[in-house]
Amino acid sequence: MARKLTKNVAKARALVETRPYTLGDAIPLLQQVKFAKFDETVDLTLRLGVDTRHADQMVRGTVVLPHGLGGKSKIVAVITSGDKLKEAEAAGAEFVGGEDLVEKIQKEGWTDFDALIATPDMMRSVGRLGKVLGPRGLMPNPKTGTVTTDVAGAIREIKAGKVEFRADKTALVHVPVGKLSFPIDKIAENAMTVINAVVKAKPSAAKGKYVKRIILSSTMGPGIELEAAVAEQASKA
Repeated sequence: MARKLTKNVAKARALVETRPYTLGDAIPLLQQVKFAKFDETVDLTLRLGVDTRHADQMVRGTVVLPHGLGGKSKIVAVITSGDKLKEAEAAGAEFVGGEDLVEKIQKEGWTDFDALIATPDMMRSVGRLGKVLGPRGLMPNPKTGTVTTDVAGAIREIKAGKVEFRADKTALVHVPVGKLSFPIDKIAENAMTVINAVVKAKPSAAKGKYVKRIILSSTMGPGIELEAAVAEQASKA
């Protein structure tokens, strides 16, 4: 049975035409049709022409949003040793430890953090945490900059608005790009930064059209399709 749309949702959707929009037109329209009483997150969804069942077509990476995500700062945990423990604390990590932190996560299933950084020397121990961290997308990975000796730099990036993107099994990439209350130019710059990063992450094995569709939406708002020119502009950047 199809779910009945609420009056607010139906009204918002009715204001969005069934055509692609420029990024400059889509953002103010999304702000115009807002009806939720909280500051919604603005999301970007890209449908890619890849088959993620093949390892050589996986799309994954990270990008630092120039204007951050708004809202609360991300809670960062660091698993390291020696002098890096003090470095992590000084850089603003909320949780810092070594084997003790590994044990807490493994035995208690503790994951009260948004990002986990580990230094290479601790990865043998951190490797045991795959069952707990993997399903939550929290496993440290060199490709996303969360396995590093530059602990302070990694913490600063995450606090500044670093986001990870990854194509799911249906070849969709979902990435938050700010809050609906942000000025139009800041949402636009964050969105283009993400699109540029995804375009640059195109696997060499990907054939045909890479970015098939881009949708801009908010937590409660309708999806607005963006013009193909947005992706084309990113590919030339």
